[in-house]
Formats: sequence, C-alpha cells, structure tokens
Amino acid sequence: MGHDLIYYQFSRAKVEQCDFSHFLSLYAPDKLPAGRRLQELMNKMMFAIEGYDDDPREIHSIPEIRRFYAAFHDAWPYWHYFCNLETEAFQMMVMCCLPSLEVLQVDGSRKVAVTYEPLDLIHFLGDDFGSMNLMCERAEMSERQIFDRSKAVFECFGLPYDTTPPPASDTYAYPERLRGQSKIGRNDPCPCGSGKKYKKCCGQG
Repeated sequence: MGHDLIYYQFSRAKVEQCDFSHFLSLYAPDKLPAGRRLQELMNKMMFAIEGYDDDPREIHSIPEIRRFYAAFHDAWPYWHYFCNLETEAFQMMVMCCLPSLEVLQVDGSRKVAVTYEPLDLIHFLGDDFGSMNLMCERAEMSERQIFDRSKAVFECFGLPYDTTPPPASDTYAYPERLRGQSKIGRNDPCPCGSGKKYKKCCGQG
C-alpha cells in the first residue's frame, strides 16, 4: 500500500492569514522526490482546517476558507495528483474554488445541498490536469496509470470520463520531447521545464 495517508491540518490563524508557507517548505515541487517515491505519494494527502467547529456554516461557504483554498491552489496546483479521493476533503477544497456556489437547506433535514455551475467544475478540473501530468511524468508513470488517475478524479464528482483508455503498460510515458534521447546527463537542464539541472530536480529520485 506504500505510505499511509499524510494528514495536514491548517489552523484558523493560518487560514485567515492565507499562510501555507510551512506546507510549501515541505512539499513545494523542488522538495518532492521523483520516480517510485513520488508514485507512492499519489492519493495520499488529506487536508483539513481547524478552528471552525462552532461555526454553523458549511466549510465551502465561509469566505475566509474559500479565499484560503483559492490562494493555496494557486500556489500549489497539484491537488489532482496528491489528494486522497476516498474522502470528501478533496471535493470540499474544489468547491471552495468554484466562482458560483449556492448552499440550500434540505427540507426536514440538517443536511444541505450544494449547487454549482457544472461547467465551472469541469473547467476547474480540466485546467489542473496539466499540473497533475507534470507530477505523473516526474513519477515515471505509464500512460494507462495517468488515464486511470484522470478518470478517478472525474468520477469522484460523478462526472463521466469517456476518453478511450490507452493499452495497459508498465512502461513510463516519456514526454514527446524526450523520445529518441538515449540518456539525460545529470548536469543537463531538467526536461520537466523547471530550469534546474536534472540532478537537482527530477534526477534526485
């Protein structure tokens, strides 16, 4: 199963200050591993916010939290890769980033229903696949593994994913710019586009 879940909690003070600097000091792209070690981090992160237990509002309707998650996403747009999809935390984070969101009280129940513009959700998810794919390439994942993760993200929100899957393979799906190259020198520019030397970036794994 690899690593256990990584549970990271932001305090109310950090949320109100939009301060996620400690998290970035641990998990910014230049701090992350590559290859198999990065593969083991897929679907392993879960985020939470403390200090709002007495607030009757839903998390995604609290302006400070919405602002915080939007800023966190701008700084670290790799949620599709790292966030655990088996809990509601990822969906809640995404809801906080959607521009139009309406919370409706369900008659006779303490539960609420959340409505949003479906195209807003599709655009948000689609825009993040580029960042997810950068992590997938760095983790040396196959085309089928990338397809399966993309499908899981869509299905997490009940959305269809009708793209034809590639053949199952254990072969890493190298980017087009790398095909034909026999070897990347450790002092060559990293092919991920970070501007760093390969040995200081994806070659660390």
